[in-house]
Amino acid sequence: MDAAVNTNHKGQRIAVLGAGPMGLAVAYQLARDGHQPVVFEADDRVGGMTASFDFSGLQIERYYHFHCTSDAAFLKVLDELGIADKMHWVETKMGYWYQKRMQAWGNPFALLGFRGLGLVAKFRYGLHAFLSTRRNDWRPLDHVEATGWIKRWVGTEAWEVLWRRLFDYKFYDYSSNLSAAWIWSRIRRIGRSRYDLFREKLGYLDGGSGTLLDALKADIEKHGGSFRLKTPVHRVQIEAGRVTGVQTADGIETFDKVVSTIPLPYVPRVMPDLPADVMQKFTSINNIAVVCVIAKLRKPLSPNFWLNVNDPDMDIPGLVEYSNLRPLENAIVYVPFYMPGEHPKFAESDEVFVDKVRRYLQAINPALTDGDFIDIRASRYRHAQPICEPGYLDRLPPVALPVQGLWVADTSYYYPEDRGISESIGFGRQMARDAAATELSGPQR
Repeated sequence: MDAAVNTNHKGQRIAVLGAGPMGLAVAYQLARDGHQPVVFEADDRVGGMTASFDFSGLQIERYYHFHCTSDAAFLKVLDELGIADKMHWVETKMGYWYQKRMQAWGNPFALLGFRGLGLVAKFRYGLHAFLSTRRNDWRPLDHVEATGWIKRWVGTEAWEVLWRRLFDYKFYDYSSNLSAAWIWSRIRRIGRSRYDLFREKLGYLDGGSGTLLDALKADIEKHGGSFRLKTPVHRVQIEAGRVTGVQTADGIETFDKVVSTIPLPYVPRVMPDLPADVMQKFTSINNIAVVCVIAKLRKPLSPNFWLNVNDPDMDIPGLVEYSNLRPLENAIVYVPFYMPGEHPKFAESDEVFVDKVRRYLQAINPALTDGDFIDIRASRYRHAQPICEPGYLDRLPPVALPVQGLWVADTSYYYPEDRGISESIGFGRQMARDAAATELSGPQR
């Protein structure tokens, strides 16, 4: 049914707020089903956190992305768009920077050989990872606090060495109140994207995420959809409990329905007429911000795609050497600094983070000289991902709000899955179907 044209509810004019992967998926499904989506985006390009920029002659994402074999919704849309041949699968490696040395990671042999961890701790950690990968039912973990859950399984030693810094340097004051279901989904996704127990398997697109974004935009326009870039929506117009249109700097436009995929913290500003109880739920949601530094190097940092970091001199839980997944002329390394948006660190200048990255990379690989840094940039995103507390899903408002013709969601809504392109595509397409199929009562005002 995904690619087929729906024979019902033809020709609805629907505003889509946000042109990230979820918003594009909404518009894609609506357009293919014969409706007229109009996508409003504040940025000058589509993609949201997947959007690319010119990095000294290389078009590349501001924030790193990769794909797993379990990304069914993503792979399906590649087939529909005729670009599945641009997808490639690669055996990648994972490492661990601990006690000022690089160690192998990511398979049983690496775990057994890991220096700085006792045999019992290794066994308990490996058992927990194995069972998490095999587990399918996340709901018993929904109301369980993550740090306690991990400690009960792996013990204090493995927690301190392998897990604590991930929590502390991503969530800070929120680290002791996270959902175990959310953490489990991260373990499971990576664990299931492998050739076998000993070999990791990840994927990339020729041209990066831009290949998908360009194809989605072209397909939406081909099927009658349109885009308003550099056009943030100032207000969703609501009258008598029903959506009537949207207001931008250019005025008010009338729409049959509105589907919003902007970050939830922006919703109260754009929809001030929502019922008070719904508004309170939106204002109570907390988000992690990110300052992501990307470096272009003349020589590789390491042989690893993913490098976990546990170093008292580095305030990061890890980094990604993207060029060890997607072949590029130069080495490309992403170093994300996650923190709550209200943390004082987020207000520090880009130069502070760039200087840290230079030091960190040269500490990890002393062969790197200042001359090996071709370019280095920092990007920021205030609402990078939700802070998923125990029972998080219960705290979210319904996708179909108690306002006729209004649907609201962002990456929070496919909890416990971590934010990802595939999850956004799958959720967005279903939201589009639901919105288009819903009959509205009474005349539009």
